[in-house]
Amino acid sequence: MTMKKKYKISIIGLGYVGLPLAVEFSKKFKTIGFDINSERISQLKEFTDNTLEVSENLLQSVSINDIKEFDFSEKGFYPTDNLSYIEDSNIYIITVPTPIDKNKRPILDPLIKASKMIGSILSPGDIVVYESTVYPGVTEEVCAPILETNSGLKLNKDFFIGYSPERINPGDKKYTISKILKITSGSTLSSAKEINELYKKIIVAGTYLAPTIKVAEAAKVIENSQRDINIAFVNELAKIFNLLDIDTSEVLKAASTKWNFLNFKPGLVGGHCIGVDPYYLAQKAQEVGYHPEIILAGRRLNDSMGTYVSTQVIKLMINKNIPIRNSNILVLGITFKENCPDTRNTKAIDIVNELQDYNSNITIYDPWASIDEVKNEYNLQITNDLPRLTYDVILLAVAHDEYLDLNIDLLRNKNSIVYDVKGVLGEKADFKL
Repeated sequence: MTMKKKYKISIIGLGYVGLPLAVEFSKKFKTIGFDINSERISQLKEFTDNTLEVSENLLQSVSINDIKEFDFSEKGFYPTDNLSYIEDSNIYIITVPTPIDKNKRPILDPLIKASKMIGSILSPGDIVVYESTVYPGVTEEVCAPILETNSGLKLNKDFFIGYSPERINPGDKKYTISKILKITSGSTLSSAKEINELYKKIIVAGTYLAPTIKVAEAAKVIENSQRDINIAFVNELAKIFNLLDIDTSEVLKAASTKWNFLNFKPGLVGGHCIGVDPYYLAQKAQEVGYHPEIILAGRRLNDSMGTYVSTQVIKLMINKNIPIRNSNILVLGITFKENCPDTRNTKAIDIVNELQDYNSNITIYDPWASIDEVKNEYNLQITNDLPRLTYDVILLAVAHDEYLDLNIDLLRNKNSIVYDVKGVLGEKADFKL
């Protein structure tokens, strides 16, 4: 396969992963961003990114107005929901979501639909790269046959595939996409090298060329599985030390004086990576006859933390003689992490749902979250503005910067409880995880 000198790159899926990737590529190449969400496309054409990953100024600086006069020699970004605009691309990068269902099983439907769509417009010599998180084998065993069937072309003869797992950290303005080392891989040695060289053009942190696609897929799922297991360990420690009446944060502070102690803190584990990826590896393990014990144990423990926190709050209320029924509870934060609008797979919702079972009056204040998105996804009403009321319980679930300077005393009544899940309020909190 000869090295292509001119690229037209199409990014399929313009969410938290796809949009920053498209913007980076657009600084070097002609880049089309495709998404089936027409509302998302309209917003991007007005230089608005509701994920807050790309600034208005940056979007404006890389965007072009007229796709018809946009040739291979140019660079820039154009978002569209029109499939015909990406038909003449020679690099397709698929960044659609790969969530799990209510039974914790991988949902590959978006990936399958995207593969069918790209297969229908694939041409000889094209390369399709997948960035979506999957279990080892999906790219070659699920996606590649779909591309072949829908294109009538033959893998590694007419077209090529690769896998380069996303390493986006939503809300992180320091370690942005170009500053995080990128794993690459390809279906042949020459295509792997071409894919690696392509990413090198935009990733200043460098790239790592994995020997096979399956190695790259496996590396992705264990990155987050490892973090999940370590967080589960400290979450279990928090439960134990709570029973022993020992301050977990002080224990971790003391232990961290050892040079090789791993710095993990207890908390809620949600989002689209750490809270999801381990299930993809577990699914594949079970398919080949192995029941993963540590991976699933870590998941069970971390998934239980919302219930644990709400139970602790109820116990504290009983001990302080605070009536639970019709109590007023303020929850600070509903996104899955601090300083980020992403509410996907948030575990703060578990706390809210548990407390609602006790017929409490829950107010959720989150200046980052979308009111409409939370309503549509979780059927909950939230506010972006701090209420001017007092509460029986103030529960910090997410460590947004806006909460750090709150005058908690103005939100308390005479007998209230302040519970700090994230351990960021210091002496303002009565109790912490």
